[in-house]
Amino acid sequence: MIPNIRLNKPATVCVCFAAFIIICIYFTTSKSYIRASYDYLASSHVGASHVSLQELLIASIAAAERGGDEVRLVRQSNSLSEKSKGKTQEGANDPLTDGDLRSHKVMYHGLSHAFPGVHIISEEHDSTVPDSVPDLRSVTPESVKAVTLDDVTVPRERVTVWIDPLDATQEYTENLLQYVTTMVCVAVDGQPVIGIIHKPFMNHTAWAWVGHQVSSTLNAGSEVKREHPVIIVSRSHAGAVQTLARDVLGPSTEIVPAGGAGYKVLEVASRNVDAYIHTTLIKKWDICAGHAVLNALGGRMTTLSGGALYYGKTDPAKAEGGILATLQGHDQYLKKFGELK
Repeated sequence: MIPNIRLNKPATVCVCFAAFIIICIYFTTSKSYIRASYDYLASSHVGASHVSLQELLIASIAAAERGGDEVRLVRQSNSLSEKSKGKTQEGANDPLTDGDLRSHKVMYHGLSHAFPGVHIISEEHDSTVPDSVPDLRSVTPESVKAVTLDDVTVPRERVTVWIDPLDATQEYTENLLQYVTTMVCVAVDGQPVIGIIHKPFMNHTAWAWVGHQVSSTLNAGSEVKREHPVIIVSRSHAGAVQTLARDVLGPSTEIVPAGGAGYKVLEVASRNVDAYIHTTLIKKWDICAGHAVLNALGGRMTTLSGGALYYGKTDPAKAEGGILATLQGHDQYLKKFGELK
């Protein structure tokens, strides 16, 4: 039997008011929870399908510098564990060291962990995960701390990252450490838009984001007028390129032999030389970062016949037809190479 409860007027008012408060709290917290859940799902969806190029730039700088730490530590240990991957097209030895592999592991797996689903192409192919994968998102490199960066988000499937864990390995084994770099390049729809070139033995990092910002270390200065062209070429086949360059540009052309594509592009970007010429096959992880740097500074990189270079996930890793990289006067160089034919 249900007891017959009677409430006086004040008690009835209190109960109704309490019930009203409870209902308001319920709906308010429910709406907040639903809103929070929606926001979380929405951000998860964007996070899964898009990538922030600002965040990718910062993490890529950290990756290049972290890889450089490994390169430097191995060289300082004097235990390179050097092997040969065979011969280059020019007939030079193509060495592999522990510096290459240790740098690859932290760069490749660090970026893979930070940006799952982004397609990454590395010169090396060791799939062993290091004991400690660096958290590249928790690091803010010195070169960006004072910079207010733009941001753009793009679908992940449009992004390809190219990494060279150790450029100029031959020079690395010979202790010619000024030529050694680690590099990361971000391509969107096959176009190089972010380039990072780090010199681990010089404590020098150069980076550029096409159409946005460049590092303070990339200071090209004003145009340099020289009486005769100064051309930088690979040490491995300086003689062959010297003959070609002088046939094309004149007998007084100065040839500067150097190691590493990253080093050579930075010499162009600094106006220490007029052009970088490579006449044989080259891999795209060697040139993608430098290509982005030159693009950001108003320079160009093409094949020797003026052909475009693309860096999408389905594009060939080999670049054939030679390389011409300049900060100015690109069309004039192409015209002279065309006249030689």
